[in-house]
Amino acid sequence: MLNNTAKITDTQQQVRVESPLYHANLDALASQDQQGEVVLREKAFMGHLVLRGNAGNELFARTVEKVLGVALPTQACQSAESSKALVQWLSPDEWLIITEGGQEGPLQQALREQLSGHYAITDVSGGQTVIALSGPKAEMVIRKSCPYDIHPSRFPTGKCVGTVFAKSSALLRRTGADSFELVIRRSFADYVWMWLQDASREYGLVIEK
Repeated sequence: MLNNTAKITDTQQQVRVESPLYHANLDALASQDQQGEVVLREKAFMGHLVLRGNAGNELFARTVEKVLGVALPTQACQSAESSKALVQWLSPDEWLIITEGGQEGPLQQALREQLSGHYAITDVSGGQTVIALSGPKAEMVIRKSCPYDIHPSRFPTGKCVGTVFAKSSALLRRTGADSFELVIRRSFADYVWMWLQDASREYGLVIEK
């Protein structure tokens, strides 16, 4: 699932699926000898669901926790993770659920079967992708690109924020002391990729599969 192209086969047809960064040819770049202090990897073909509902409704919250294996984060800019899914807070009644590719369908079905009342689930998997940045200078690249204060005291591991990124936008999350993830829209992917290449130039950029 980490390649930039994939084929989905059913009894009727084969559908060629391309990641938003297909044209960057990251697989070929990853095969080259590289040195640098910034490491980039596209987490291609993940499942992305947007869930909306009332977290104050105990039945809604309990049901979602049962299906996802983790309680919905109810504090602003927080995330929570289980073996099934990563859940990121978007607004008081909205969350982004990211799961392994192919699991978004079963998760969505389970939620629809068990939830009741007012809620909404939207599959946005084809409209965005995840870029993982890590390495000793990854934070410097983020600082160049984003006006949000990402000092660890203000932006600890697990915190996520929707912010301006390189004159576009991204959902930014710190995943470790020197690692971050960006959820970006498909329409911005090429632009963000070119920006990251330029912003990492002085440190050296390493592409990983």
